[in-house]
Amino acid sequence: MDHKLTAPTPPLGWNSWDCYGAAVTEDEIRGNAEYMAKHLKAFDWSYITVDIQWYEPHANSSQYRPFVPLVMDEYSRLIPAENRFPSAASGRGFKPLADYVHSLGLQFGIHIMRGIPRQAVHAATPILGTAVTARDIAHTNSICPWNTDMYGVDASKEGAQAYYDSLFELYAQWGVDLVKVDDIAASRLYDTHQPEIALISKAIERCGRPMVLSLSPGPAPVEYSAFFAEHANMWRVTDDFWDQWPLLLDMFDRCRSWQGVPQAGCWPDCDMLPLGHIGIRSVDGGGADRWTRFTRDEQLTMMSLWSIFRSPLIFGGELRDCDDWTLSLLTNREVLHMHRDSFGAKEALRKGDLIVWTAEDAAGSGYAAIFNIGESPLPLDLATSQIGLTSTAAGTELWSGAPAELKEGTLHATVPPHGVRLYRFF
Repeated sequence: MDHKLTAPTPPLGWNSWDCYGAAVTEDEIRGNAEYMAKHLKAFDWSYITVDIQWYEPHANSSQYRPFVPLVMDEYSRLIPAENRFPSAASGRGFKPLADYVHSLGLQFGIHIMRGIPRQAVHAATPILGTAVTARDIAHTNSICPWNTDMYGVDASKEGAQAYYDSLFELYAQWGVDLVKVDDIAASRLYDTHQPEIALISKAIERCGRPMVLSLSPGPAPVEYSAFFAEHANMWRVTDDFWDQWPLLLDMFDRCRSWQGVPQAGCWPDCDMLPLGHIGIRSVDGGGADRWTRFTRDEQLTMMSLWSIFRSPLIFGGELRDCDDWTLSLLTNREVLHMHRDSFGAKEALRKGDLIVWTAEDAAGSGYAAIFNIGESPLPLDLATSQIGLTSTAAGTELWSGAPAELKEGTLHATVPPHGVRLYRFF
């Protein structure tokens, strides 16, 4: 199966991390899935992903409890903690929850850590279908600097591929549609873990079920873009992204360094959208329970950059608390059309506080996202030819629906501080 057919357009979804850290419960997953089915599915939002440590019974925030017992089956594979995911009782794993998400017309994702549980290694538990144990395939010097759950897997060892094959066979039985693998795309201690990425990619090919493969955290090295495109569907271009202007400003450079790479099945990932109500049980990003600290203009800037660049759009807030404004960011059909169907996105101009990204679509429309990264309003008289746009007889600003102010090939606008004007020209 060609993995590029698994995500022909950038995935749209929700992930539990920004609001619940490692501590999300089954009720919260079901509730967010129900909201997505009712309010967002018609706009092609589809993935519901359970983030890290669903196998840790007493996880309570985004701060991990080190060296605690995890829930595991007899073959060294982590399984959901029943106190948090009651439908997983009697060895059913995530199948009942995935079935429920599928019944809503949505797709189900999980987060895993690279490697094999340390407790499996210490106990030398078996690997399914082999004569080897977890201890035989572990790379005990290959650890995650921020989480104590796992050792790396030594890809050269007999049984290494069989372990990952057994994991993805289990996930296929559960009905998993997306797997986000962490501590693998970039590392504070090591280079990108390419041998384990290759093991995982092969395990997905063999498992008999299409699954989107998402790699974290970033920044993934851009010089490995061909390797990532061959083995995965999405990979993070940044470390964890939060609701702080300096992090958003930094994303302009990151997107520029990856421009030209996004294509069917292969999506450099700008990370989750920290919008709406976040931090409920997460203390990352320098804040606790809060509404996003981004101003409305900054929220529009983020949505415009992610969308024209064609990053996956993964919402991080508690969906059931969305207000009309937040929902409007996720349901703008014109912006979503650009995100799904445009091509050729590039930084067309950078001058002072002005940054312009352009793209086009098959119908001959041209797009321009005009950003003001400065601290005061930016009056603009911009010749459209200066940013390479030719079909500009008329245009629309996509967030407001207002017609573009065009006169003799020059666009007139005022862009607010940290803000954007996003146009479609035709």
